[in-house]
Amino acid sequence: MDFAAIGKNIRKYRKLNGMTQEELAEKAGLSTNYIGGVERGEKTPSLESFISIVNSLGVGADLLLCDVIDCGYQVKASVLSDKMAKASPAKRESIFEVIEIMLRDSE
Repeated sequence: MDFAAIGKNIRKYRKLNGMTQEELAEKAGLSTNYIGGVERGEKTPSLESFISIVNSLGVGADLLLCDVIDCGYQVKASVLSDKMAKASPAKRESIFEVIEIMLRDSE
């Protein structure tokens, strides 16, 4: 399992929340060194620690696991769909054109 990918996602959502490793550690009841090790993929969190991290970040576990679960592409598609809904109609059309070209080229 790619624990580095999970750690990378934890770091991503921690930063998106404007939190430092120290703040996340305190909120999750874990040490700063432990959070750093998890983010670097050096430490594998127990289920209890993972749930504490998820709850402290206020995100769904699926967002942190999307790169290691088989249906992770569905999670990413959902996140992208939410972002697309905020784009202007012209920008959405441009994005769809790029996607269609990429899909056509991959066949």
